[in-house]
Amino acid sequence: MQDNATEVTAAGIARLAGVGRAAVSNWRRRHADFPKPVGGTETSPSFALAEVEVWLRKQGKLAEVPLRERVWQQLAGHPEGPVTALVHAGCALLLIHERPTVWLDVSAGSDERLAAMLPGALDQVLTPRFGAAHGRGVHTDRSAGSPSAVNSPLPVNTGTAAHSEAGSPAPSAVNTPPAVNTPSAVHTPSTGSTPQVAHTAPALHTPTGPQLLPSAPLLRGAAELAAETGARQTFEFLLGRHLDANPRQYTLTPAELARLMADLAGPARTVLDPACGTGALLRAVDARPDQELYAQDSAPDLAALTALRLALNARATVRGAVGDTLRGDAYPQLRADAVLCHPPFNERNWGHDELAYDPRWEYGFPARTESELAWVQHALARLADGGTAVLLMPPAAASRRSGRRIRADLLRRGALRAVLALPVGAAPPYNIPLHVWVLRRPDRTPAAPEVLLADTGRFAGEARGGPDWQAVRDTVLDAWRTFERAGRLEERPGLARSVPVIELLDDDVDLAPARHLPPPAVADGVEQLAAVRERLGETLRLTADLTPPPADPVSPARWPLTTVGELARGGALMLRTGGNGGHARVPVLTDHDVLAGTAPSGTLPESDEEAVLTEPGDVVVPVLGGGSVARVIDEATGGAALGRSLVLLRPDPTALDPWFLSGFLRGTANHRQASSYASTATRLDVRRLQLPRLPLDEQRRYGARFRALDEFERAVRHASRLGEQLVRGMYDGLTDGTVAPD
Repeated sequence: MQDNATEVTAAGIARLAGVGRAAVSNWRRRHADFPKPVGGTETSPSFALAEVEVWLRKQGKLAEVPLRERVWQQLAGHPEGPVTALVHAGCALLLIHERPTVWLDVSAGSDERLAAMLPGALDQVLTPRFGAAHGRGVHTDRSAGSPSAVNSPLPVNTGTAAHSEAGSPAPSAVNTPPAVNTPSAVHTPSTGSTPQVAHTAPALHTPTGPQLLPSAPLLRGAAELAAETGARQTFEFLLGRHLDANPRQYTLTPAELARLMADLAGPARTVLDPACGTGALLRAVDARPDQELYAQDSAPDLAALTALRLALNARATVRGAVGDTLRGDAYPQLRADAVLCHPPFNERNWGHDELAYDPRWEYGFPARTESELAWVQHALARLADGGTAVLLMPPAAASRRSGRRIRADLLRRGALRAVLALPVGAAPPYNIPLHVWVLRRPDRTPAAPEVLLADTGRFAGEARGGPDWQAVRDTVLDAWRTFERAGRLEERPGLARSVPVIELLDDDVDLAPARHLPPPAVADGVEQLAAVRERLGETLRLTADLTPPPADPVSPARWPLTTVGELARGGALMLRTGGNGGHARVPVLTDHDVLAGTAPSGTLPESDEEAVLTEPGDVVVPVLGGGSVARVIDEATGGAALGRSLVLLRPDPTALDPWFLSGFLRGTANHRQASSYASTATRLDVRRLQLPRLPLDEQRRYGARFRALDEFERAVRHASRLGEQLVRGMYDGLTDGTVAPD
């Protein structure tokens, strides 16, 4: 039975029916029986999903709502909000993943029976996976749905915090940070200081029956989807859609960067992320037997979603907590093999006044403006001797004068091992080149310590294309592993070198890699510039040959017109939208690549939805930005995944010539009539683009002319790039003395 409380916006209706939002507005105006709004605002109303689905079917506009879309709309329109719905769905999917027969028993019968029985069934899964306090310091009130007292410090014990007696009632709160246990990865503090009292809460609470009842249709739909794709894949799909729908609410760590940071940390049995966000860093860790993953975040939503994501992703023991890590550490006695962290940047209210005498400030008390150095020292304090911490840092943390004393002590004592500069666009904020710091809790001070400095800025992609992650990864890991084995690294001009610590201990203690790396070799600078000049001359001669002939005036043609939408419905072409990464790592064609005429340069996070792969002869159209551009895929670009904000048109070669199609789609007037305008952006409705109905032979005549124009356009762009390269090289050569002025 569909849930009448689930609401859907006009954009959601458009997605369900496979049309543009303008079509939904027209339906509302023209059809008196269109469902009335049940919520939202006057400018952005929402509608009951069940009523919308019935209306679409009655109008013949929808044969059946795709299962994935129905489940997503149930989640997005949940009366308690999408995050609550996602947590409920994650709990049910974990039960399906761990104990499918229990789910089948619980889900048999009415929604009321499902909601009543599910909390007890969830306790059987959540307690073993996340641990429970066994009544020590935690009292839960199921009627209230929240703990009345949480996370009091627990005494040392020799049992396991994740085990409860079979048959005994399990507490409804899960994920309480564990007591100090016997595993070797958890040690008592060596400083002898009193453990910090953690003002934290468990990351996850078993939802109550009344809380679960509105989610019953969603849970049944998620179970149906899990039967097709798997429980983990279903949760990743729903989480990914939620993150994509709310990009400004979350600061994400890109999957490629998370994988690089996990590889820098190396194999680890116990791993902590004290600012876990959506769990990307812990998810990137290579699974090991008996692995323990610890997560904490100040946002309850993120902590709960991370705990569920990790539990569905691996068999590791998962510990999660909600709380401000710097003010209320949930794991004060943990000594982990590795710490991975993407901390919040530039925070002034991080606890400077309250934490002046905190024992974690082993390398100096951070200034109010140095919150990142507080996170660095927190990470070091939670490491076992010899353990490794990898943190994403803003570049200012390497050079601000207010942090120079702490940086100096980190260097002197051998704690800071590497500062690695990433290309612009590697992670948010995308406009600055972030750094990765690699630290190690020293078990002894090296006799003549050196620190690795590397700069991968040269691998930045163009505009929104993102960096060349393979080149970044190869450069960083090769330099780090060589440095780790030998304790030093031979100079790699412009890329990496190891610097004796003594050279860095000046008044500034500036660790920015670019200031300490030699420039790339310029011995062949003049010869390279001569080669660029020669290629530019050849390209300019080619553009002259390709310049279109003069156009003769003719009377405007009056063709019968059709639209892309009509051609798609008639089977003359197939229309697909991009944005999913799939499982295979293939180059991604971005909207910028299409606009700039360059090779595929982007990346997409790994997804359980299949990527849309291009084929020669496809026509790709960007839908954002207002530019009249369409690109025909050639042999070199075929096989790339279709990126976000792109639509792919695959014409039937017996009905449509691809160059004819792309040429007419580029008409300025055509784009103007098919575009809609928001306050800050222009969006193209590809289905409304028009082209004439012409015989195939006539299409090919036009297609040949459009193809010649495309070759001319490519040559002009190439000449522009070569000209910029020549000008930049001449300026650099004249200013560094490698080019004479006469």
